[in-house]
Amino acid sequence: MPGGGGQTGALDGIRVIEMGQLIAGPFCGQLLGDMGAEVIKIEPPGKGDPMRDWGRGEYRLWWEVVARNKKSVSANLRVPEGQELARRLIATADILIENFRPGTLEKWGLSPETLHAENPGLIIVRVSGYGQTGPYSDRAGFGGIGEAMGGWRNIVGDPDRPPSRMGVSIGDSLAATYGCMGALAALHHRDKTGEGQVVDSALYEAVLQVMESLVPDYSIMGYVRERSGSVLPGIAPSNVYRCRDGDYLIGANQDSVFGRLCVAMGKPELANDPRYVDHIARGQHQIELDQRIEAWTLTLPVVEVEQLMIEHGIPAGRVYTPADMLADPHFQAREAIVDVPHPKWDKLKMQSVFPRLSKTPGGIRSVAPQTVGEDNGEIYGSMLGLGQERRDELAERGVI
Repeated sequence: MPGGGGQTGALDGIRVIEMGQLIAGPFCGQLLGDMGAEVIKIEPPGKGDPMRDWGRGEYRLWWEVVARNKKSVSANLRVPEGQELARRLIATADILIENFRPGTLEKWGLSPETLHAENPGLIIVRVSGYGQTGPYSDRAGFGGIGEAMGGWRNIVGDPDRPPSRMGVSIGDSLAATYGCMGALAALHHRDKTGEGQVVDSALYEAVLQVMESLVPDYSIMGYVRERSGSVLPGIAPSNVYRCRDGDYLIGANQDSVFGRLCVAMGKPELANDPRYVDHIARGQHQIELDQRIEAWTLTLPVVEVEQLMIEHGIPAGRVYTPADMLADPHFQAREAIVDVPHPKWDKLKMQSVFPRLSKTPGGIRSVAPQTVGEDNGEIYGSMLGLGQERRDELAERGVI
């Protein structure tokens, strides 16, 4: 498989049981699996994780990304025998991931206290809308709700319209990423002490972590950030500008960089214009400065604007589509997108493993499980010692 460089990954030897569904839990599992962990995903018998059916177009390909490097076993966690199978698997694991509503594990007889009694070193990543404690903890929560509560939605979009979404499930992905980071920190603690622990990752708090000075701005100055469309108020020039044949992003808000942009535009005198002479002045005249820059970019094709930005050392770039990514030589040189051999599609392309480790790089070792419970024989048979007759019986009764 591509992206592994012949290595197994930094987390080789770590076993993860993933009990989550949809996005937040499974993305945390994807990150750990990409870094070399063995990820065993427990799915409901029958249809499995709803992510198998998510996506747009003729095929449902989101699953191929979020479930790569995972094995699938089926278990009905709502019945005692399914819970017992899960408990036995978790007893062999280093990390458990779940993103059910708080209290669900406890209802199934799989509370952290119960699991730690059998496996003291177990790290339990619990991803939820509002966290495991507090007055809202038992509420249902999805990524969009966390984005709204954490402050993200209120500042995204145009000021004359309702709040917008980003276009990807950023709240879920952030909570999953922080959950993964917490698991790695907990592994370090376990290496020193042998103790496992619970990682509590709330969707709204994950969003809150990336909100910069939003809260201090209000607490000290009473300043409330508002929706500002494609610009950050007071930071100029930094915007997407229309060219003759497309859009191009230019970020030249630093004084010296703005001076180089003025030279590139053939108007070096603008750098000394009192309206644009420094950061504060440019921020005060942001709209007219953007209009002046776009009047220039509209006269040129993207390729010529790009060449001028490169020649003058100005941070800038195209607004990429998937087609642009696949054609770009930098993506190709760094193998940011890789071809994954697949039983259904020839050269399925997807994002490679990230971040890049120089000594123990991760990789895509296996495609997403194509059927629910396709690894039941290996996991329940070889690992837990359940014979074929017993597995057939459990399957007939809908336990697996």
